[in-house]
Amino acid sequence: MQLLYARLSPFVRKIMVLLEEADKAGEVELIDGFGSPTAPNDAVVAVNPIGKIPCLVKDDGVAIYDSRVIARYLDNRFATGLYPDDDRIWTTLTLEAHADGMLDAAVISVYETRCRDEAIRSAEWVAGQHAKITRGLDALESHWLDHLAGPMDMGHVGVGCALGYLDFRAELGGWSDWRDGRPGLTAWGDRFLERASMKATSPA
Repeated sequence: MQLLYARLSPFVRKIMVLLEEADKAGEVELIDGFGSPTAPNDAVVAVNPIGKIPCLVKDDGVAIYDSRVIARYLDNRFATGLYPDDDRIWTTLTLEAHADGMLDAAVISVYETRCRDEAIRSAEWVAGQHAKITRGLDALESHWLDHLAGPMDMGHVGVGCALGYLDFRAELGGWSDWRDGRPGLTAWGDRFLERASMKATSPA
């Protein structure tokens, strides 16, 4: 299998964490897929017309994409157990989507700075993305700590990668520290970021 990736992408990191947890990182060939919304990578576009990473090319040559789809495929292939096989799956999928939504807002904020000329940047747009992140973090603190304290699933991985990205891109993104006023999330997040799979995939 081949994974078109960029080391700094938090969505790619989700997949790399899964592979580390499964002890299968060596079974996937990494192919540089770095690009931007305005200049997508040609190799990525050749297999994913949307031009986004991560994109996994299976052994049969068929490409699958979107980090959540790839994660489900690899979890099934390697039997990592990060997606429950009972009704808990809906909670896991919702938390993973929640984390991805926060990441979408964070990445969009960074793109506004990196990919748009200063004269046409929108402070209002960025503020709207930051508000999504804040609401997402507040919800993690108020509603999700019990789940995060339970058995690890892909929702945990998604949240961990989101928190890691907020740390990594804090200066460029311009958002507040996710730890401020969230003691429960701080305690959980700082522990999770020390997990071996997270340290092995750190973008820093």
